[in-house]
Amino acid sequence: MDADRARELLAAERARIERGLGLTRHEDDSEPADEFDPANLASDLYQDEFDQGRADDLREQLAAVERAEARLAAGTYGLSVESGRPIPDERLETVPTAELTTEEERTRQA
Repeated sequence: MDADRARELLAAERARIERGLGLTRHEDDSEPADEFDPANLASDLYQDEFDQGRADDLREQLAAVERAEARLAAGTYGLSVESGRPIPDERLETVPTAELTTEEERTRQA
């Protein structure tokens, strides 16, 4: 894959993730809350845990972008980190942070 195209894909992926991180912050709905109402407490707790889980997922995705950017700088972007085999451009277009070929990914998940 062309390095300029890879940079473009990774920049778009980084922007998407950073937007998502910005949206995971729990906002006060300005509703007066009854601190002793279990439903209110449960709702807030659920939202906080959901947001934390989403933020954790996005931080992992951001780390994958950073690893891909490092591979691009090192000249190894588009090569499997496991076998060194080329990752098809079609896969990188879909998953710009791909570290493995599709076959290697399937084997790992099995």
